[in-house]
Amino acid sequence: MGRAFEYRKATKLKRWGNMARVFTRVGKQIAIAVKAGGPDPENNPHLRAIIATAKRENMPKDNIDRAIKNAMGKDQKDYKEMVYEGYGPFGIAVLVETATDNTTRTVANVRSIFTKFGGSLGTSGSLDFMFSHKSVFTIIRKDDVAVEDLILELIDYGVEEDYDDEDGEITLYAEFQSFNAIQKYLEEHDFDIKSSEFTRIPTDEKELNEEQRATIEKMVEKLEDDEDIQAVYTNMKTS
Repeated sequence: MGRAFEYRKATKLKRWGNMARVFTRVGKQIAIAVKAGGPDPENNPHLRAIIATAKRENMPKDNIDRAIKNAMGKDQKDYKEMVYEGYGPFGIAVLVETATDNTTRTVANVRSIFTKFGGSLGTSGSLDFMFSHKSVFTIIRKDDVAVEDLILELIDYGVEEDYDDEDGEITLYAEFQSFNAIQKYLEEHDFDIKSSEFTRIPTDEKELNEEQRATIEKMVEKLEDDEDIQAVYTNMKTS
């Protein structure tokens, strides 16, 4: 549980910003999911997960339905998911997930921010080994199901760590590839899935002083201001 608690702490520096930006980013995720697996959430586990995220972010149902409908339209932009990696100041590894219809624009913007803060953008895959790609589920604990029994059952589905908090929620961590299997199990056993997402966890965190942390946080904030950017991860130790 200790390691899971470390996962749960802010290893991912993500600030969605204002609501309009949240809806733009979730809308892109919906478009990508619909194109990959169709518009029916019942037959598209990835889309179901994104819809759950959208609801958690207070995105109105009309907006969700409109995003799905627009994703099927002829004029829908073709979004690509791209990951950019590089080093920020103080040797901090930075990994940037994007969804974009113009990779030339996006990579130029990302590179500009790295350069502004004294960092450098690396080649694709150069820092991927420094982060573990994980599936994360937060579910509501059932009174009639012992947490220990649930975890033992889910080990066969790829769950590696868990964190049981005091508010009746259980957070599960698993390999990226295990997402669909775990989601299916939880749905079939009527667990209330509060959230489900992917995250990247640094394999080794780097300690910085307060002033250095503030600089990295400003860089992350600047990156997240770009609407093409979905999430930013660093290996900076946050506490």
